[in-house]
This record gives sequence, structure tokens and C-alpha cells, in this order.
Amino acid sequence: MTDGAEPLVRAVGLTRRYGEFTALDSLDLAVRPGELFGFLGPNGAGKTTTIRLLAGLLLPSAGEAFVAGHSLAGAPRAARAALGFVPDTPFLYDKLTAREFLALSAALYDVPADIADRRGRALLALLELEAAADGLIEGYSHGMRQKTALAGALVHDPKVLFLDEPTIGLDPRSARTIKDLLRGLCARGKAVFLSTHVLEIAERLCDRVAILDRGRLVVVGTMAELRQRARTQASLEEIFLGMTGGLEGADLAAYLAESTPS
Repeated sequence: MTDGAEPLVRAVGLTRRYGEFTALDSLDLAVRPGELFGFLGPNGAGKTTTIRLLAGLLLPSAGEAFVAGHSLAGAPRAARAALGFVPDTPFLYDKLTAREFLALSAALYDVPADIADRRGRALLALLELEAAADGLIEGYSHGMRQKTALAGALVHDPKVLFLDEPTIGLDPRSARTIKDLLRGLCARGKAVFLSTHVLEIAERLCDRVAILDRGRLVVVGTMAELRQRARTQASLEEIFLGMTGGLEGADLAAYLAESTPS
């Protein structure tokens, strides 16, 4: 993580409304080069909305987002060229092979064919997709599809990678490969913005985490900073539940008592 460097991701008063409902309310946030940033929140907190706004897939109702110094409103092509995005349920072309999908993804970003081929082969090898690279994507397992989508998001070598639940449905070996890849990207000065419900992953992997609840930012910081603010040495899970109104111990005990057969 590069302290003092210009942020690769920045949100300024970022807001998204759907009629009378505010999904994201005045978010201010910055992610620096080399940072693996965890973005956490309960279901419906606004995490996916935030990522889609930062990736340029949604227009804000107010505020502005910047990627690699480029405004998504003022310079959308430059901003989008600097990012890669893998949603929780990625769309892939089932009648293409993984190799063809990577070539298409690279062409969309004007990556020269020889560079695209070299990067594609390296990504297929790294993500253990070589054996299936020339088979149609429609025959891929969920994990293979996730890894193909990740390779497609990286083939143009973006400065920022946005991931929404990247390890869901992956076997332990594949999940470990992706974790190592993300740390490697950060070591090269890139920024990874990771949304996950798996709090153990966020605690062990991320340099800083932000907790969102009901569309508003609750807290952001390192684990040490979160513990200092919460005045506890508890796990991220306990801090998260305490800050987002999770089930309290007394309530849980009462529930379990009610649920216990007599």
C-alpha cells in the first residue's frame, strides 16, 4: 500500500436513489495504490450498488466517482479503461471458449493481439484453465466460470479491480489461488476493491475494510483502527455485528431457548 499517493478509487458524496429510496447516501471514500480494500455490509446495505457506481455501470443521483484520477462522469472511457469488474454472477458468452472470451475481452480494450495472447495464456495457466481453454464455456462448472470472468477482467491489465463476492462457489484450492493473485496485484501497485460476506477473508486478506449499513458508511480503517474505535480486541465478525445491529447475545440465547424442543 502506497501512503500519500493519489487514490486509484475515489468517491465524493456518491449517492444513488431509486424513487424515494436511497440505496447509497453521500459516500466519501478513497482507495490507494497497492491496497486490497474490503467492502462489507449486511444484505441490502448498498454494496453492489456502490460497486456498480464505481465501475460506471450505474449513474449516480448525486456526487462523483473517480478511477485512476479519471472522472466517470467527465472522462468515462478513460476511467473504464483503467478498471476491471467481476460481478457476483458474471455474464459470459456460452458459445465461446475461454481462450476466445479472453481474446474478445482484450479486443474491447484495444489490447494488441500479441500482448493479448501472451496475457491470456498466462492467466489461463495461473487460474488452472488451460485444460478446458478450448472447450465451450457452456460446459464449465461455476468455479471455472468465475475464474474465466476474472481472467477476462484482468487481460487488459487494469489499475483497479472491482470484485463482488469473488470466492463464492469456489473450491479451497481455487479460492487460495485467487487470494494469492489479488495480493500479487496489490504488490504491483494496483488497487483491489473487494465486496464479500465472508468476514474471515476480509480480516485476513484486506489492508483496510469499510462497513456499509443502510446505504451509509459506518466505519473505515485497518483492523487495528476498527478495534480501537470499537474499544475491543474482538474479531471482525463481532465488530461488524456490533456496528450493524446484529443479533445480540441475549437475543440469541432467547431465540435458541425458544427453538429448543422440550
